[in-house]
Amino acid sequence: MKLRKRKKKDQNGAPKWMTTYADMITLILVFFILLFSMSQINLVKFNAIAESFRNRMILDFYPSPVEEEYPTEQTKIQENGEKNNEFEDPNQNPDNLAESQKDQDENKDELDNVMQEVNQFLNKNQLNDIISATRTKRGVVLVLQEQLLFETGEAEILHSGGPFLTKVGTLLNHIPNDVKVEGHTDDRPISTFRYPSNWELSGARASSVIRYLTSHTKGLGKSRFTAVAYGDTRPVAPNTSKENWRKNRRVEIVILDPDYKG
Repeated sequence: MKLRKRKKKDQNGAPKWMTTYADMITLILVFFILLFSMSQINLVKFNAIAESFRNRMILDFYPSPVEEEYPTEQTKIQENGEKNNEFEDPNQNPDNLAESQKDQDENKDELDNVMQEVNQFLNKNQLNDIISATRTKRGVVLVLQEQLLFETGEAEILHSGGPFLTKVGTLLNHIPNDVKVEGHTDDRPISTFRYPSNWELSGARASSVIRYLTSHTKGLGKSRFTAVAYGDTRPVAPNTSKENWRKNRRVEIVILDPDYKG
């Protein structure tokens, strides 16, 4: 009896040794990736890349994450103005800085001129006893006593206060400065239908001054003004006598210095 030869089955796909070989190659690749990730960065190439990014706006203010070999040398380069960023802030331009300084000097000159004209007006009209003008870090501060502007316990501008407020409005119309108007009272309580406390009274008086200035001076923008009510919280004298009460009942017009931050 003859033995039948078995037909060899056709094998599909890659041979078995190929699977083992592929696993070995994959492990070697992973091994070299790990070695590369733990290796040191080439500082020369990295600095070249970092320097190219420094000349782009998106990384303008971000320092390199890798320390320089010679940091003092890099500092000297920056101080000497070398390697300036092509997107450098134009505000740092010397011409712009000079122009900004010029604007600041002009603002100070304008406030000094306001002080001079106010003092001339006060001397001419003999108002120094009820109005004072001082130059502080906030700007020009005009202090108006109550008797010039209001009846006691009221917030409507009197006729006697009109000329000075008109003068102030004229001066303000020639300068761009913002203005803060502050209302102050003494510590004696008030309780009326219109003004339940000194807070309401001082706020109403500050608002009345602003309303008078903007309505009697053509072109004077309302957005420049701020009304503040201090009530009796900021006395200039102890509330112990009629004279001191009179001093504390006042309105202060502060023509703000643009450089003042407060």
